[in-house]
Amino acid sequence: MKDDSIIPPGEVLPPSEPAPARPKGRKASKPAGKSPKAQQAGRFAVLNAFVDVSMAGLPRAQITVWFVLFRETREGTARISVGQIANRAGVSYSKTVQAIKQLEERGLVEVVYRGGLNQGSSIYRAYGHPRDPP
Repeated sequence: MKDDSIIPPGEVLPPSEPAPARPKGRKASKPAGKSPKAQQAGRFAVLNAFVDVSMAGLPRAQITVWFVLFRETREGTARISVGQIANRAGVSYSKTVQAIKQLEERGLVEVVYRGGLNQGSSIYRAYGHPRDPP
């Protein structure tokens, strides 16, 4: 019985077929979705709305918590623990929990998933202007 996958000693591997060449002048296709410029413009729109409309009158804890959530946002949501938010915002854990709740009541933050011990980090969505409270 001869196994074609085993090459006897002293023999050379047969040449493999090269990958098909891409036509000149064509770039590899990109996945469908927003372009990086469109994503960046959308993020600036959220940031500008928050600074121009929503930030005035908010306590420092809520402002810093919102900015941490905004900074951590990737593809529309931020996956981060309350402890990490508290450390980055320079706010106590209990003030951070309170700030998230108040931002949620104002319609500036949506808690998409509430994590916990052995459940992973929470997932948030930050808005630049108040949305209808849940």
